[in-house]
Amino acid sequence: MTGEELKRKGVYLDNAATSYPKPDVVAEEMMEYLKNNGATSARGAYKRAIEADKKVYEARKYIAKLFHCGRPGNIVFTMNVTEALNLALQGILMEGDHVITSSIEHNAVWRCLKTLERDRGIEISTVKADSKGNTKSKDVENEIRENTKLIVFNHASNVIGTIQPIREIGRIAAQYQIPLLVDSAQTAGVYPIDMEKDHISLLAFTGHKGLLGPTGTGGLAIGWDGEIHPLKQGGTGGDSSLEYQPEHLPDKYEAGTMNVAGIIGLRAGVDYLLKEGIEKIREKEKALIQYTIERLSKIEGVMVYGNENAENRTGAVAFNLSGVLPERLGNWLDQEYNIAVRTGLHCAPSVHKLMGTEKLGAVRVGIGYQTTKEEIDYLAQALEVFAGGTHVFE
Repeated sequence: MTGEELKRKGVYLDNAATSYPKPDVVAEEMMEYLKNNGATSARGAYKRAIEADKKVYEARKYIAKLFHCGRPGNIVFTMNVTEALNLALQGILMEGDHVITSSIEHNAVWRCLKTLERDRGIEISTVKADSKGNTKSKDVENEIRENTKLIVFNHASNVIGTIQPIREIGRIAAQYQIPLLVDSAQTAGVYPIDMEKDHISLLAFTGHKGLLGPTGTGGLAIGWDGEIHPLKQGGTGGDSSLEYQPEHLPDKYEAGTMNVAGIIGLRAGVDYLLKEGIEKIREKEKALIQYTIERLSKIEGVMVYGNENAENRTGAVAFNLSGVLPERLGNWLDQEYNIAVRTGLHCAPSVHKLMGTEKLGAVRVGIGYQTTKEEIDYLAQALEVFAGGTHVFE
């Protein structure tokens, strides 16, 4: 495909925010449900409702298989990973509790923790990472106290893609009998996750990124038998005579009408992933991540952040061009070349502090399974034009 063809088509490089394009089957199955079914799951005993129940159950089953979670009923649906994280954090951490977290957290975790620190008096320990986002598992162990009730870690940075040593942290958590909550927003669907082998107690996931589903979907995979207080209460379709939320999963945490259309789309996305194979997806993306790092690093004035080796990172690649505001460059790429990238602090100011870009921000490329080498070359050529022209300013 030529540069002009790519410009007409548009190049989408914001998969770290949300994946695009989705497999056709995602939209097809959602449309099929909306046009020919439309019933609410768990709210009726007629044929359409039963068919909706079946689709929702299959979504739980596929997700449980993908994450090696165990029972499909332990997959609790939420509207996104943020709600899943809030459910776990607010449901577990009480006054006087201590929590350990990373230096690369998204605001989905950090703002929730800071609010709990202010409102419930919890204590927070943040494990230091280096400028590329690497954390040592031993440093996590060194922060454990008698009142440590939870370890919450981002599986991979949404800014620089650095993958954390979750399996090693999981072993430490299991040794001390402390639940490990993992934010898999950047890894679910693009990197192998095995909750059993990784000793992950709770896995928060979002549907609209690597799982290839629609926005408004996500959930919490529960592999832990400790107490999590519900985030909300209300109707569950069954057990209606009870005055309180039922105690069994997933109903305990799924009050109110769920996003059936979205979950059916998510089911299709996860089914597609299972058929493709996570290892295949990971290998394809890893090769392209490495190519992107090397290609961009050769451009004069470009600083690429994070690990140089794609082995330890996902498809979030942040960079800056010397003397150029990220917002200016991102807007130029969009207007002149029809390339979509993300600029700013990416809801993760702590990562930018590690990078030294907390005042400037950065441009982020988000590589996905559908991204091509041609598109990366097109981006690099655009940056070379910008860097070699009169666009650079102090």
